[in-house]
Amino acid sequence: MVVEGAVPEMQPPHDGYEGEPASNVAQGAWVLYEWANQTYFSLITIFLFPPFFTQVLAANPIEGQAYWGYVQATAGITIALFSPLLGAMADAAGPRKPWIVFTTLLCAAGCFSLWFAVPGQPLLPVAVALVVAAVGMEFTIIFANAMLPTIASDRRIGLLSGIGIGVGQLAAIVALVLVLLLLQLPGEVSASFIPDEPLFGLSKEAYETDRIVGPISGLWFVVFMLPLLLLVPDQKAKGLGRREAARQGLIRLVATIRAAGHFRNIAIYLVSRMLFYDGMTAIFVFGGILAASLFGWGAMEMAVYGIWVTLFAAFGAFVGGWADLKLGSKRTLVGSLVGVLATFIVLLSFDRNMIFYVIEVPVAEDAAAFTTVPQQLFLLTVGLFGMTVGPVIASSRTMMARISPKEMMTEFFGLFALVGKATAWIAPLLIGIVTEVTQNQRFGLMITVPLILIGLIGLLFVKEERASAVVH
Repeated sequence: MVVEGAVPEMQPPHDGYEGEPASNVAQGAWVLYEWANQTYFSLITIFLFPPFFTQVLAANPIEGQAYWGYVQATAGITIALFSPLLGAMADAAGPRKPWIVFTTLLCAAGCFSLWFAVPGQPLLPVAVALVVAAVGMEFTIIFANAMLPTIASDRRIGLLSGIGIGVGQLAAIVALVLVLLLLQLPGEVSASFIPDEPLFGLSKEAYETDRIVGPISGLWFVVFMLPLLLLVPDQKAKGLGRREAARQGLIRLVATIRAAGHFRNIAIYLVSRMLFYDGMTAIFVFGGILAASLFGWGAMEMAVYGIWVTLFAAFGAFVGGWADLKLGSKRTLVGSLVGVLATFIVLLSFDRNMIFYVIEVPVAEDAAAFTTVPQQLFLLTVGLFGMTVGPVIASSRTMMARISPKEMMTEFFGLFALVGKATAWIAPLLIGIVTEVTQNQRFGLMITVPLILIGLIGLLFVKEERASAVVH
């Protein structure tokens, strides 16, 4: 049975409404949540802490990589199992901020615990801290994302989402640059703008400059989440206790699953997004591995590579937000995914002394990083790739907000997170199998093309229209 209209306080205005449900200040505070969370991803999950974990904390790199995979899998499974239920509970109770406070502190606790990741100690406590931080972060994202349609009009959510992703990418760049300048480069590089010693007198010999990225990420997250908690309006409480909210949330979740036929359009979108997002994420992860292998890049070059890609992704997110506003989420997604496929196919054409698959370029054996034509064209192409990725990240979230029932927004963003995490292993597994069988990195990475292509085709069948809720 379909609900005859939304609860008034939960219903953002429609496109014809001249105002916004929340002030520009509140919307800006929501954008800062993206600034808050991206430092965690850039420092803890992508660039800085993983090498420290695999090469220093672990007995050897092989064991380290295996443990890192187990940590990510454990976090992913936990998020996949609990995110839909927690989302349904939050929708049943009403306010999202109490959940956000708890999950933010949970993530911060995990991040601060990484300071105690001392070499020679057992890996299990570090692994637990990483899982706690990851779970806290992902749950916070679910609740914060679900607030977007309640503070911005249907017409504006795409723009606000794109701005948020762009601001988040800029935060990642700022954090990486600050850590490199103030912690990693002092004592290694002599320059007027680089201190002689790491910040706060931290010891590199005791790996304090590596361990401090945990507390930095946790503190950064807590501080920049405050504007959202203080300035963004929340939904009204429905007078349910924790036990009743849990019961109602479980009932809502079961009813939603049973009503899958009613949400056929959302189901098609979630499956399509699962495929193209898994493929795109795998390109991000394994693309850096390919670049390092092809051109012999070390840690410093890879940091530059990460900043370069992130900068273009930030710009792409801003552009994508504008495109989403003008063209809609579906058109923006389709166009961006075509760009992702095109630039990725070009990326695979480069080698140390080759461009565009067949053109050989003479390269000196002692050529410095970033000085050869293949490397320069690779960087240019990967920048364009980043520009196309930014809108995909922003508009995929916006699309979910546009097609989900307003009354069930957190629940569906929980399912959004579930689909994203539950299948995140597919692309890496396929890449590993194909690479091992063919003994070719490029052939392994090519498996992402059909994943993205099938997801893109599925997206063509999705209607950009909001579903009606069902009675729970």
